[in-house]
Amino acid sequence: MSAPITVTIGPDGVTAEEVLAVARHGARVELAPDTLETVTRVRAHVDELAASDTPVYGISTGFGALATVHIPVDKRTDLQRSLIRSHAAGMGPVVEREVVRALMLLRAKTLASGHTGIRPVTLQTMLDVLDAGITPVVHEFGSLGCSGDLAPLAHCALVLMGEGRATGPDGRERPVPELLAEAGIEPVVLAEKEGLALINGTDGMLGMLLLALADLRVLADVADITAAMSVEGLLGTDRVFLPELHAPLRPHPGQARSAARMLAALAGSDIVLSHHEGDKRVQDAYSLRCAPQVTGSLRDTLEYAATVADRELAAAIDNPVVLDDGRISSNGNFHGAPIAHVLDFVAIPVADVASMAERRTDRMLDVARSHGLPPFLAHDPGTDSGLMIAQYTQAGIVSDLKRLAVPSSVDSIPSSAMQEDHVSMGWHGARKLRRAVEGLRRVLAIELLTAARAIRLRQPLSPGAVSAALINALPAGVTALGPDTFLAPELAAAETFIADGSFLATVDGVLEAHLD
Repeated sequence: MSAPITVTIGPDGVTAEEVLAVARHGARVELAPDTLETVTRVRAHVDELAASDTPVYGISTGFGALATVHIPVDKRTDLQRSLIRSHAAGMGPVVEREVVRALMLLRAKTLASGHTGIRPVTLQTMLDVLDAGITPVVHEFGSLGCSGDLAPLAHCALVLMGEGRATGPDGRERPVPELLAEAGIEPVVLAEKEGLALINGTDGMLGMLLLALADLRVLADVADITAAMSVEGLLGTDRVFLPELHAPLRPHPGQARSAARMLAALAGSDIVLSHHEGDKRVQDAYSLRCAPQVTGSLRDTLEYAATVADRELAAAIDNPVVLDDGRISSNGNFHGAPIAHVLDFVAIPVADVASMAERRTDRMLDVARSHGLPPFLAHDPGTDSGLMIAQYTQAGIVSDLKRLAVPSSVDSIPSSAMQEDHVSMGWHGARKLRRAVEGLRRVLAIELLTAARAIRLRQPLSPGAVSAALINALPAGVTALGPDTFLAPELAAAETFIADGSFLATVDGVLEAHLD
């Protein structure tokens, strides 16, 4: 049995892989050597300012539009507690556990940077909550992606105080004091500046971007193969995927990678070879011929977004921030625009890849364009409807994806009495991108099911080794030919086959043998 994974955080931050390990796989978190010493030293600057008569935002003043209100020393603990309680104002559906864990880890990463003025005990308590598997209940609505993901982070901070709502390691919601006591965690009483330090970050939208990037890299690989299967199902050619047509002529790295994967997936296909004899078609339809260009563009967009994410992982987002020389300065780094823009950007090629996959599916079901396949791949057309309505489902999802591709970041609703007069809406961009990831996976699952059945209908012609391996590995109902049956479970099985990693586990070894 392998040892538990431990992620170490400190001034150097964390990697995307470490965020995924904590968010999805329950990795434990510990502080790097000397981190507590650094945090303690920086905290001393905050304590010094707190004891002075000089007003400092977040330490001895109110917040947002109330920043001009001086707070006396005897009310500053109340100030921090009131900040968290009032900002924990989320509504709507509960956000997924993996998102909350990513958000908390990323906030802890910034707290450990030595730029927030947090006390060591507060930082350690957040890590203890994470390691105990306690997950604060965070809601869908409450962040405008500016001044940080305020409400989501406030719901997390409330749990550190022994308040709010949370679930335990078993996923059941129980009273927060009970969960903390069971884990041996003492609630914290927040001191000056700590309320802001806990909530003034872009951690939720960054966490969701990292999760989406991981999922979409997988789905780009899946899309190459389902597209190649559709080429086989439609008696298409593999010649348009030759390497000399891509990198030398149009040097987009994503396009070249997708073309190479499609070419390798079609290697040895008798179905593709049949295209060379007695076929009067000069060119395949765009949805077949141009698949590498579209999926490749998704790949390149993901790489750009990953560059932005890496920069954010190296950032320390707070306001005010403690500089290396001890000065505490207000700033605008909490504005989520850099993340919000790429969240919106990624949603566009996601919708486009799905749209192209739906067109291939529709072509396989249309007797006028499928080159010899039965209408809707039905066993007894008329009596049976085959996959007719599966394409309806796919089209409905694609329509939703097009709406989700409309950017959130071009919108802004001023808040806090016009003090916060331009916001990024990045949290909303992240939430819709998560929906888009699910939608793309379902669209590809329907293409997978359709192409697998179309290939089986091409017998006695045999597919390439990649398609053959997938058809053999898929649950029997997914590839079944014959009279109509209850279709929804088969669509769900195809989606699960992609989501649980079975698809790529089946493909990778076979594909590798044919890649240059």
